[in-house]
This record gives sequence, structure tokens and C-alpha cells, in this order.
Amino acid sequence: MSSQLILKDLLSAGADHSAALGAPGIADTTYEELRAQVEATGAFLNARGIGRNDRVGIVLKNGPEMAACFLAVASSATAAPLNPAYRADEFEFYLSDLSAKALIIEAGSAGAARAVAVNLGLVLLELRPTPDLGAGRFLLEAAEAAVAVRQGGFAHAEDTALILHTSGTTSRPKIVPLSQRNIVTSAGNIAASLRLTSADRGLNVMPLFHIHGLIAGLLAPWSVGAYVSCSPGFNSLKFFSWMDETKPTWYTAVPTMHQAILTRASNNRHIIARNPLRFLRSSSSSMPVQVIGELEEVFSSPLIESYGMTEASHQMCSNPLPPARRKPGTVGIAAGPEVSIMDPDGRLMGVGEVGEIVIRGANVASGYENNPKANAENFTHGWFRTGDQGIMDGDGYVTITGRLKEIINRSGEKISPREVDEVLMDHPAILQVVTFGVPHAKLGEEVGAVIVLREGHVATERQIRDFAGQRLADFKVPKRILFMDEIPKGATGKLQRIGLAQKLGLVED
Repeated sequence: MSSQLILKDLLSAGADHSAALGAPGIADTTYEELRAQVEATGAFLNARGIGRNDRVGIVLKNGPEMAACFLAVASSATAAPLNPAYRADEFEFYLSDLSAKALIIEAGSAGAARAVAVNLGLVLLELRPTPDLGAGRFLLEAAEAAVAVRQGGFAHAEDTALILHTSGTTSRPKIVPLSQRNIVTSAGNIAASLRLTSADRGLNVMPLFHIHGLIAGLLAPWSVGAYVSCSPGFNSLKFFSWMDETKPTWYTAVPTMHQAILTRASNNRHIIARNPLRFLRSSSSSMPVQVIGELEEVFSSPLIESYGMTEASHQMCSNPLPPARRKPGTVGIAAGPEVSIMDPDGRLMGVGEVGEIVIRGANVASGYENNPKANAENFTHGWFRTGDQGIMDGDGYVTITGRLKEIINRSGEKISPREVDEVLMDHPAILQVVTFGVPHAKLGEEVGAVIVLREGHVATERQIRDFAGQRLADFKVPKRILFMDEIPKGATGKLQRIGLAQKLGLVED
């Protein structure tokens, strides 16, 4: 695996006639066919002047076409998958910020993404699914005439394969460029920690515009020639029928998905019994220890909790598989990059000392794009500062004790309070606003906002949510809104998002 530095080489692990990609109700696609799809897509992009390091936005619903399209684009250019739930303002911001050259959408689809692409003058590529040829098979169509490409062919190891935004509380969302080397290394790290082989079968229920689904759900199993079935998106009502059809040996999900599956497991014990899982994997936010125990009992399989983030191309730590020891409540041991604990002055700390979790390794991004301030703040002596506070025990197991950053983590969806603030401040009745995380029993956190209205103006919670909902994805819209005469401030007069929910007496739903 160490010699695989680009996606083209990673995909070579699968035997020609072995199944690589499937989906519920659709025939499988072999590795030979998937490789041919990747090559044909690269040639198509090159013929439209799109080559290595050119950014291509991808707005497609979850499923095998999205999986294959991501792989194909990232193999020859730079893939920029975006949440299809975004509104027009969000598409315009992200596509502009990324300097996207083209956008891929499903043929015949209407909506905000198409209109924004036309407005920005992007090359518009339409994807036409051809499921009769197999899961994830498609054709690309474009109105643009063929033009010369500056850098064609398959990407090189240091070329940018994937580009994503990560939110920040005090500034605009940061751009994270991940190289071929970064994501291929991470895929290998995950495959090694889970001991994946070509005999494994994964069921992907994660969204494919997130680092979790892309790297752990797709690239890790493909790096060892294993099979992946891509669902159209998480659905607890359909999960067990998909499980019966695809016969997975494992799946990865966020805690809220696991919990939803657990609520339906008792009625589906016969399906679990005839489709035994080798393990379950959880990442993106912390899993309650009680839920880990319940899942392991129901599935008679170990739950492997891991720790990841975009800047690390996903995985940083993972609890090991049996017979090695798992420690529920921890995120496990270093599983790829080096992991340590650092104090505010850049000194590495010892066992049992609380500090900031830091990482370094070949899967870690070299820096944020066009953001020297963020790079200076987040990289110290070659280590990347995660913004999470934690502690490491004598066995190397890491426990996260709190978040130094103020990002709202709603069931694995990371939300920038500043971004929500800026949208709400455009409402004519709002004078001041502070957005913050509110503890939530099922989601981890929900979005809350304290609002000060302008004198003589009136607005209801519903009106404000409706206003925000026109410009933000649904998961970013505040669900808890409090009207106050002034914004709560700390002793120095600064806004304090962290701890604000507790200070206001907002308890878990």
C-alpha cells in the first residue's frame, strides 16, 4: 500500500472481474469496468480543457453515480463535492471561493446549482446515469466544444485530488486542499486499522460530500480490492433490507445513524443473524458508551470508534479490532499519523496531561489555501493543531475532553456560527445576533441563536427561521431562538459562544 500514491494506483488493487461497486436493486460494476469509467471520464474532462488541479464542483445525490464520479474526477482533476441541500447563496460562495472551473450535475435536473454555474460562467457538465450497464455507470455530456487541456492525464502524487471547506467561528470557512498522497495514504491507514481484505463488503450510508464517506466508505475498501454498495443516503427504515440484499461485512456511520439503526434492530434480528458483521465503525462525533454496549450486544460484533477530521483526510485515531483492547469512551490509538498532546506554547506534553491534540503525517494537509493567518495559528513545529482538547493515557489511547474551537457539531455536520450570524444579520429587524451550540441528546448539538431586535421592529421565531432557510441548508438553521435586550458577554466584553447554552439554562432536548 505504501507504494500507492495516486488514486489510479489505489484502484489497481481490485481483480478485473471482482465486484467493486454496487447499489440496492442495481447490478454490480467490476473493477475492470470501474477503471474504464475512470479513464473515460478523465479523457472527457481533458477534452473540455479540464485537467490536473482544475477544480470541478460535483452536486449529485448520494448513490453509486456520485461515488464513481468522485473517484473519476479526483483521479484526473480536483474533485469538489458539495452538499446538494445548499441554497443558491451557498453554492455561489463555495464555487467562487474554490475557483471552480466546472460543475457536474445530473442531466435534466433543475435547481440552484445549475443557475449559479451559468451565472458564474462555469463549464456545465451533465451526468446521465446508465444503471443498465451497472451501478455507478454514467455518461457525461457538455454543450461546450472541445478545447486543449493544460495538464492532462492522470494526476500526480502532489496534485490536489480533493478540496473541501472546513468551517471557522471567527473567519470565513477555510479551504482544505488534500493531495493524492494525502487521501491515498489515509485510505491505506483505515484499511490497515480495520484489517480490510478483498473479501470484505461495505455498505455505505454516509453522505458523499463529507470526508468520512469518501475516504472510509469508498477509498479504504477500494484500496484492498473490496466491494462497496452505495445507498441513496441513510434511511433507518430501509437499512436492514439493504443489509439483507448486499450482505455487508461492515459499515461506517455517525452516532446518530447508529442510534437510529439500533431502535429498529430488535425487529430485524433474523436479518442480523443471517448477515453477521465483522465489525461496526463510528466516527465524526463521540458515541455514548451505553450505545456502544447496546450495539455490540445486538450485532454480536465489536464497534470500532475512531477520530477524524477533514485536515487529516479523515482518520487520526481508532480503537483497534479484537483481540487488541478497545477502550469505550476513548477515540483509540494513533491510526496512521503521529498523535501527541501540545500545550499553548508548542511544548509536547506527557502521559495524563491535558492539552491540545496535534497530529502530523503523510495524510495531513500541508496547509489551508490562501490563508497564512490560519496556517500560522494551526501549524506548530510541523504539527497540526486539531483545536480539540484531550489527554493520552499510558497505552496511547486518546480521550477528547472538550473542543477548543466553537464549531457546532450537529450529528457530524460541522456548522460555523459566524456563517449563520452573517446571514441572520441581513434580516432587517435584527440588530445583533450570536449563534452557538445547544446540547442535544440525539444530535450532540443543535443550532441556537440569541437575537437582539432593532427598536420598533418585530419578528417571530418562525419568520427568522424562514428567512435563514432561504439562504442556509436546513441543518444550519437555528432551532432554538431567544430574544434578549442585549447579547450576553464575558468579563472582557467579548462574545462567548462556548458555555452560552449552559449560562442561559438551555438543557438537552
